Amino acid sequence: MGYITDWRTSTRTQGQGQCVEVGFGADVVGIRDTKNRGAGQITIAARHWRDFVRDVKTGSYDS
Repeated sequence: MGYITDWRTSTRTQGQGQCVEVGFGADVVGIRDTKNRGAGQITIAARHWRDFVRDVKTGSYDS
Protein backbone atom coordinates (compact mmCIF):
# COMPACT_ATOMS: atom_id res chain seq x y z
CA MET A 1 0.00 0.00 0.00
CA GLY A 2 1.08 3.58 -0.64
CA TYR A 3 2.36 6.27 1.67
CA ILE A 4 0.01 8.98 2.97
CA THR A 5 1.34 12.52 2.78
CA ASP A 6 -1.71 14.80 2.63
CA TRP A 7 -3.74 14.84 5.87
CA ARG A 8 -6.90 16.96 6.15
CA THR A 9 -9.17 17.74 9.08
CA SER A 10 -12.88 18.05 8.52
CA THR A 11 -14.15 21.62 8.15
CA ARG A 12 -16.95 20.62 10.54
CA THR A 13 -14.49 20.25 13.43
CA GLN A 14 -14.67 24.00 14.19
CA GLY A 15 -11.90 23.82 16.78
CA GLN A 16 -13.72 21.29 18.96
CA GLY A 17 -11.08 18.60 18.47
CA GLN A 18 -13.67 15.85 18.18
CA CYS A 19 -13.10 14.76 14.66
CA VAL A 20 -11.04 12.58 12.40
CA GLU A 21 -8.42 13.39 9.81
CA VAL A 22 -8.37 11.83 6.39
CA GLY A 23 -5.08 11.40 4.57
CA PHE A 24 -4.60 10.70 0.90
CA GLY A 25 -1.89 8.73 -0.81
CA ALA A 26 -1.52 7.52 -4.38
CA ASP A 27 -3.80 4.51 -3.93
CA VAL A 28 -4.81 4.55 -0.25
CA VAL A 29 -6.75 6.66 2.22
CA GLY A 30 -5.90 6.85 5.92
CA ILE A 31 -8.25 7.77 8.76
CA ARG A 32 -7.00 8.79 12.20
CA ASP A 33 -8.18 10.50 15.39
CA THR A 34 -7.41 14.22 15.37
CA LYS A 35 -6.81 14.25 19.14
CA ASN A 36 -4.56 11.18 19.18
CA ARG A 37 -2.62 11.02 15.93
CA GLY A 38 0.05 8.81 17.47
CA ALA A 39 -2.43 6.00 18.13
CA GLY A 40 -2.25 4.91 14.53
CA GLN A 41 -4.56 4.95 11.57
CA ILE A 42 -6.89 2.84 9.53
CA THR A 43 -5.72 2.52 5.93
CA ILE A 44 -8.05 1.47 3.13
CA ALA A 45 -7.88 1.29 -0.65
CA ALA A 46 -8.81 4.59 -2.29
CA ARG A 47 -11.59 2.92 -4.28
CA HIS A 48 -13.30 1.84 -1.05
CA TRP A 49 -13.13 5.40 0.27
CA ARG A 50 -14.71 6.71 -2.95
CA ASP A 51 -17.51 4.15 -2.61
CA PHE A 52 -18.08 5.14 1.03
CA VAL A 53 -18.22 8.87 0.24
CA ARG A 54 -20.61 8.22 -2.66
CA ASP A 55 -22.89 6.17 -0.39
CA VAL A 56 -22.92 8.87 2.29
CA LYS A 57 -23.79 11.54 -0.27
CA THR A 58 -26.64 9.49 -1.71
CA GLY A 59 -28.11 8.70 1.74
CA SER A 60 -27.38 4.97 1.77
CA TYR A 61 -26.65 5.08 5.51
CA ASP A 62 -29.59 7.25 6.53
CA SER A 63 -32.05 5.56 8.84
